[in-house]
Amino acid sequence: MEMTKPRGVASGAPYTTIVWFRNDLRLEDNPALHAALERGGPIVPVFIWAPEEEGAWPPGAASRYWLHQSLKALDASLRDRGSRLILWQGPSLGTLRDIVRETNAGAVYWNRRYEPTAIARDTSVKSALRNEGLTVESFNASLLVEPLDIATKQGKPYQVFTPFWKTCLGRLEMPQPLPSPTRIAAPGTWPGSQPLKSLRLEPSIDWANGIRAVWQPGEAGAHAQLTRFLDEAIADYSEGRDRPDRTGTSRLSPHLHFGEIGPRQILHALLTRGAWDTRSGAASGVDKFVSELGWREFSYHLLYHFPHTMDRPLNEAFER
Repeated sequence: MEMTKPRGVASGAPYTTIVWFRNDLRLEDNPALHAALERGGPIVPVFIWAPEEEGAWPPGAASRYWLHQSLKALDASLRDRGSRLILWQGPSLGTLRDIVRETNAGAVYWNRRYEPTAIARDTSVKSALRNEGLTVESFNASLLVEPLDIATKQGKPYQVFTPFWKTCLGRLEMPQPLPSPTRIAAPGTWPGSQPLKSLRLEPSIDWANGIRAVWQPGEAGAHAQLTRFLDEAIADYSEGRDRPDRTGTSRLSPHLHFGEIGPRQILHALLTRGAWDTRSGAASGVDKFVSELGWREFSYHLLYHFPHTMDRPLNEAFER
């Protein structure tokens, strides 16, 4: 049963910052959280479950199961730092307005998403909150190069991978990942929150033993998976990724999707180990894996500039 959301008005000064978590469920290298820490004052971490805002692509059952575990892990990490995760189900804008009212927050920060439906929602939310006097900022937490930051010599979006990725590598910046905070300032009074179970993300009939046997959703699980891959499989990735009898893939895809780890962190881990050179690469398996991260970047580039590719081919001639 859902809790009734309090509608009181906080009395503190408006230096509280709401950090709206979405597909960025980590504390390390999280630009929105880092910016809130630099702003100073209390921070209210928030996650809003609004599958109806995903358009034709709401999360499926396996994604919802993973999300439940990841949110649980994120809340535990926040509590270790004196904070907690506020959870609500409902329209994003209305929910954020309610939490602003409860906390008297002066700013809302989040990390960007690039799907057409998410862009439309986020643009509307940003405009509305700014019109109400709040500071609203968004950041890049999930891509090496954002879609608007790279174009052909003619100023147009790329449509072919090889020149796209060559240009990306030429512009790649590899700063040290932002550190995970050791402490997060809490508000004097926490706003209302729903229990995680009330979101009903887990299946009513438990079919998830297979997922549990292989995966550990959450930020710690993402880093453990990366370490395993770098220790055991990346050198042979070119061949091993095509062998179903081996654990030859990175198994990082869901961790990347939910933002439990970011591509900058992965590349930085490769550089730290001396396994990859940004100019040429050090091993074929490493190069192949890095190029697969490039294909992820390219997919977001296409999705942003050609939103029809959600359900139609890039080249309309192939529709027939």
